[in-house]
Amino acid sequence: MKNEYIKRISQSIVFLLIGSVLLLLSSCENDSYEFELTDGNPEVFYVRLTDPESADSLLVAAYMDDVICLVGSNLRSIRELYFNDQKAVLNTSFITDNTLIVNVPKTIPDEVSNKIYMVSSEDTVSYEFSVLVPNPVVNSMSCEYAHVGNEVSIYGDYFIDDPNVPLTINMAGNVPVTQITSIEKTKVSFIIPEGAQKGYINVASIYGTGRSKFQYLDDRGMILDWDNLNASGGWRSGVIRNDNPVEGISGDYVYFNGEMQGEVGATWNEDGFSFNLWGVSNGRPEGDLFNTPVEEAVMKFEINVPQAWSAGAMQMIFTPWGLSGTNAYIYDDSMPRGVWEPWAVTGSYTTEGWVTVSIPLSDFKYTRFGYPLELASEGNYGGLTFFVHAGINPGTTCNPEICIDNIRVVPAE
Repeated sequence: MKNEYIKRISQSIVFLLIGSVLLLLSSCENDSYEFELTDGNPEVFYVRLTDPESADSLLVAAYMDDVICLVGSNLRSIRELYFNDQKAVLNTSFITDNTLIVNVPKTIPDEVSNKIYMVSSEDTVSYEFSVLVPNPVVNSMSCEYAHVGNEVSIYGDYFIDDPNVPLTINMAGNVPVTQITSIEKTKVSFIIPEGAQKGYINVASIYGTGRSKFQYLDDRGMILDWDNLNASGGWRSGVIRNDNPVEGISGDYVYFNGEMQGEVGATWNEDGFSFNLWGVSNGRPEGDLFNTPVEEAVMKFEINVPQAWSAGAMQMIFTPWGLSGTNAYIYDDSMPRGVWEPWAVTGSYTTEGWVTVSIPLSDFKYTRFGYPLELASEGNYGGLTFFVHAGINPGTTCNPEICIDNIRVVPAE
């Protein structure tokens, strides 16, 4: 019995070795395989999804940029592939005689024929297939606190203004936008109408309606608005203004100003460039300042920079509710934070009025010099300090004016 057991094990080992060799040979053959075009015309039997679990789901249409699989014969004869009048990018690594995997082009066709065109060396073969254009996607707004009568822009995709079905925008409360000033595929500008209310914005095109991933006048998760919620109780509660150097977007705002040196970490100007909100000293309820899970949350605020900012980073530091009476955490490089340098892209940063800034809290995981740390765990978000200091990139000496309002944490949508 023992000998028979050993014999079976030996046979299994032999089979495993043979299988390994065959796999190795197969891999070598695949590595040396070169794609070659064939003659003749292709034929498509059907189109399906690439997910094996959904392979039985046949398609007659797909959205732009979807990945689909053409199933047929002699597909290696295809030189070019078009969806309507838009050329697709072919990757020979995903083409065999019987299958062809391709992304539907992202460009909206000028002429819609609802066909796929396959160009071979001999002819152009067509196959009935429709390309679907998504509903408008509304990702962000230039200023979520813009006043009635102000011009704003929303950003996203598929803002299609069809001559027969014009693009429309409705503010919360079903208040229509009556003055659209410009329309591009990824950006629409318009005037905030009378009666606009807090809430989501809907954009409708010939292809459907899309709801914004933000709210106009969003006050969810408000931490500091400098009118009803301030940073009193900290060593520095911030310099508060409402009309100098700019008019407030919604009442009072905090104002940063002073000289910033270009060398990284050279400037330490707490009086001119910081505030400390300490939860315990400010009378905030014990615990974190917001309820949204950190991984699903976004910090937003409005900012106006009339004088150029070209050095130093905005350090945005959450601290535990009970921490107070110290500023050591600002230069403690074990304390994770958000580090924002909007000037680093072009060398200088100013704004044309108030704009909304959005930073995922999942990005609050750096030292003051931008080195990576672990994200702070729940229970470490009961206080908040802003301080322009240190950073990642050297800049140029400047004397910026930075106005900030409506600091809030909202769910990412």
